[in-house]
Order: sequence, then C-alpha cells, then structure tokens
Amino acid sequence: MSILIQEIREAAALNAENTSFYVEINHPEFGWIPYTLNPDDTDQTVSNEDLLALIGSNYSAYVAPTQDELDEEAARGVRYQRDYLLTTEVDPIAGNALRWNDLADAQRLAWTQYRTDLLNIPQQAGFPDNVTWPTTP
Repeated sequence: MSILIQEIREAAALNAENTSFYVEINHPEFGWIPYTLNPDDTDQTVSNEDLLALIGSNYSAYVAPTQDELDEEAARGVRYQRDYLLTTEVDPIAGNALRWNDLADAQRLAWTQYRTDLLNIPQQAGFPDNVTWPTTP
C-alpha cells in the first residue's frame, strides 16, 4: 500500500543526472521527514513517481563536491578505520592492566609502537589516499 504524499519541500538533486533527490516529505503520520528518492528503490511505500511529479523542476541543482570535500571525506573514512582498530585491537590490551602486565616487555613495546603508528597515520605523506597500515603485533 502506497502512502499518499501531497507536500514536499527542500528538494535537491543528488546527482548530475537529476535522477536521485533529497527531499522532505510531509508524511501523514509522522509529519515532515527527510526522504531520499532513488529510482532503484524497490520499496513503494511512498510512490517515487508521485514525488517526482510534486518536485517537477522545483529543486536545487546538483553541486559536485570539491576536491577538498572529497579529500576530507576520504580522511574521515581513514580516521574512522584507524579509530576502530584502536578501539577493537589496542584498547582491550593496553587498557586492561592485567592483560598489559602479563605481556613481556617486547610485546608491550610492539603494542605501544602499533598504537603510535596508528595515531600517526594522518601524518603519512600519502594520507588519506595512500595509507600504509601498520601490522598488528
């Protein structure tokens, strides 16, 4: 069953082809909510055809991201992955005094170096596009 949407606002093209849109819809049950109109969407709870008719030619044009924006997004992704490794691999060992104290000096040194190498990833010459990930001890 398709929900009838009769009002939209803030429509903006998400690609140069003007086939995907960000739009806010006035949902009959939830009020104004964000919605991404994608032609590949198989869920027809909200009719994309009806939304396209409401949008018509009244939308903000697609603006391609700048190289700085692309670089920042790539850097954010690398930092996220780095932070994940710190949280899932380093913290359970370095943050647990009993586990840390059970390690031999060489193992503690290896984990300390691994943590330092992870933290220094943003300072690598190829960051964020060409990152050399350290090896887990």
